[in-house]
Amino acid sequence: MEVVKDQSSLPGYEGYATIIISYDIPSGTQNESHPNPGSRYRGTSRRAYLPNTPEGQDICRLLKKAFNAKLIFTVGRSVTTGASNVVTWNDIHHKTSCTGGPSQFGYPDDTYLDRVRDELAAKGIH
Repeated sequence: MEVVKDQSSLPGYEGYATIIISYDIPSGTQNESHPNPGSRYRGTSRRAYLPNTPEGQDICRLLKKAFNAKLIFTVGRSVTTGASNVVTWNDIHHKTSCTGGPSQFGYPDDTYLDRVRDELAAKGIH
């Protein structure tokens, strides 16, 4: 997990920079905690965006804690592509687009930071 800041603003957070989170999960072999131990899985690269506000910074801290606890991703079947044995999101939603609103996984979305905080808390991340 790599975190950088960009000076551009997200819709709904004008005047604030943007936190960009990059995840780069390599391919590998499933272990006992995965659905098909011994089988290969395909990795992924994902990018997510948060406003660089105090709340956005706190969510970033919590996401880092969740990532270190291996709670952000899992191995399974992709809802998007239907492919099996791939790295997928693990029920902690991320904004993967800067724009387009909730239907496009982007901003503006007035309740996103509260929702993701609740999702993190449900996994024990505070």
